[in-house]
Amino acid sequence: MSGTLERLAKRIAAFDGVAPLNEASLLAIAADDEARVDLRIESAGEVVAAAYAPADAPVEAFVDPRFRRGGLGTRLVLSLRADGERRFWAHGDLPSAQALARATGLRAARTLLILRRERAAPPPDRVPEGITIRSFTDADAEAVVAVNARAFTDHPEQGAMDLTDFRRRTGADWFDPAGLFVAEREGRIVGFHWTKVEDGCGEVYVVGVDPSEHGCGLGTALTARGLRHLDALVPVVDLYVEADNAAALTLYRNLGFTEHARDTLYEATP
Repeated sequence: MSGTLERLAKRIAAFDGVAPLNEASLLAIAADDEARVDLRIESAGEVVAAAYAPADAPVEAFVDPRFRRGGLGTRLVLSLRADGERRFWAHGDLPSAQALARATGLRAARTLLILRRERAAPPPDRVPEGITIRSFTDADAEAVVAVNARAFTDHPEQGAMDLTDFRRRTGADWFDPAGLFVAEREGRIVGFHWTKVEDGCGEVYVVGVDPSEHGCGLGTALTARGLRHLDALVPVVDLYVEADNAAALTLYRNLGFTEHARDTLYEATP
């Protein structure tokens, strides 16, 4: 049944210009992981609306464009709220999602910005003293996962990546070890920049810096190294950043990124 959700998600993405499922959900569906939420509405034997959530992630609810304005989204959300679900992603935060949130008593609680950068002059290569940046090898996997955990200890999604999840992502068709850069100090990995290229678009997938290296400019150096790699491959690069992360927003805007879209996490009001 996983292909059913994937096909519905593709139809919606083609219509809205925004994918209704994030990467974590798509990976979980492809691996046939047990879902915490998997609610579907059918019409004439066809799934026309669904809500999905792997593990403890927020719910993603979506409706076939042909069956919208019929109350199916409201039906999904209210049913899940009655079951105790409180958190729902709205990818793209489209007007229809905002209206659904108002109708079902949800409020915006968190915003992820999608920033975009057109190919531009290469950023300067200023690597902190004592740091070496190179491409990833498989022997680095455990160290990268450990740095990721320390770098994103307060991040609800990225900080949860374990070695199994890492291996799943590096097993994806788009993965290129030459585009995963690791930073070393005295032979110890202290940061990384994982880039991604898919469907003709690049992405600053993850930049992680060990807290012991904060303030030395390593994040900027890693980001710049990855951007030079991406600029040689694609004309456009995207990234996701929390809307309230002022330091990261300053860094990315100085590198030429501007807001392209946003995802909003809605929560049930008390």
